[in-house]
Amino acid sequence: MAGFNSIIAILGIIVTIYLLIKKYETRTVLIGVGLIMAIVTLKPMEALDAFAKSMTSGGLIMAICSSMGFAYVMKFTRCDSHLVHLLTKPLSGLKFFLIPIATILTFFINIAIPSAAGCAAAVGATLIPVLKSAGVRPAMAGAAILAGTFGSMMSPGSSHSAMISEMSGLTITQVNLSHAPYTMVAGAIGALVLTILAIILKDYGEQHRQAYMQENKETEAHFEKVNPFYALAPLVPLVILVIGGTSLQQVSGLEWTKMGVPQAMLIGAIYALVVTRISPIKITEEFFNGMGNSYANVLGIIIAASVFVSGLKATGAVDSAIEFLKQSNDFVRWGATIGPFLMGVVTGSGDAAAIAFNTAVTPHAVELGYTHINLGMAAAIAGAIGRTASPIAGVTIVCAGLAMVNPVDMVKRTAPGMILATLFLALFML
Repeated sequence: MAGFNSIIAILGIIVTIYLLIKKYETRTVLIGVGLIMAIVTLKPMEALDAFAKSMTSGGLIMAICSSMGFAYVMKFTRCDSHLVHLLTKPLSGLKFFLIPIATILTFFINIAIPSAAGCAAAVGATLIPVLKSAGVRPAMAGAAILAGTFGSMMSPGSSHSAMISEMSGLTITQVNLSHAPYTMVAGAIGALVLTILAIILKDYGEQHRQAYMQENKETEAHFEKVNPFYALAPLVPLVILVIGGTSLQQVSGLEWTKMGVPQAMLIGAIYALVVTRISPIKITEEFFNGMGNSYANVLGIIIAASVFVSGLKATGAVDSAIEFLKQSNDFVRWGATIGPFLMGVVTGSGDAAAIAFNTAVTPHAVELGYTHINLGMAAAIAGAIGRTASPIAGVTIVCAGLAMVNPVDMVKRTAPGMILATLFLALFML
């Protein structure tokens, strides 16, 4: 029976990877395969119970839904675009150095605008034309934005941070501050390697600037005037949570900043309402639309992943894998980083692999000789980095469209840095 269950587990994993590579809907694949494995092993209730239990993960629902609601308000009020334009407008004179600066800037804006594709669209619409007009080859201009789109790992709305927060018993802010140094170094590695490649590939020069100027039809979006009060709106919750989650909240007058993610996101939305003077009805509708969308699309993947993992558990594969990892701790660092990275590359999404790993293995982090934060966030960051090196990822397609280049041409430039960043995580974070 054990041999039969092992075959079921292996087939389930292979079928799941194949279907995800073929771009079948992620939630359908995870729920379908997980349920089938549970049924075949005569334990269907394990999958159904996992589905029911994961539907009501309080910490996850509050953090993710409120953050997405706030993101919808920022998009509706165009405050996110004001922030992007405010930060990028002074950069056009930096010429070659605009390449690493664009990557770093995208990285940090991605914290305030946590959707990778949404951030790329907001930043790229302004920065890619600036890069091209400065003499950067279009493929490198798109790659510079793409390489910075895993800064969302440090966002208070990150689903991964919320998961690890529940496991570790720490606040989301504490989780993010703990892994922030590693995430920022990984981002710096990506920016540095991209800059070196720009020199090697001769992706900067007057000929590129002249080509852009000849083809430019004045289609780039711009504001007549950036409103700094609008631009501050996406940063309000982030500033509150950072102050409230550190010793800064002990400063007189700042005690009120000690609060949860939902409260901070609501304050940010109220601030946007006050400065933009848009109808409160519209703001409220957008906030709740965002909350509903996040439950369907973000929490939906987490729920589906729990069903898949329960199917694997029913076959005994998870227990066997954990026992193997306990005896081979050195393998854990590679399985937790290279595994999600490769899945991110081949599927265009690092979330499914990272969430599945964090659901099945990360709860046993202490037994494996690691902390929940280091093991869980290493997997999450590696998955996001893999997405950044994938030619089929949604964010890659967005950047390619804005730069008007082939996605593969961009990935050729981002992949070397992302590989080195993943190795850094494996060697130094774990």
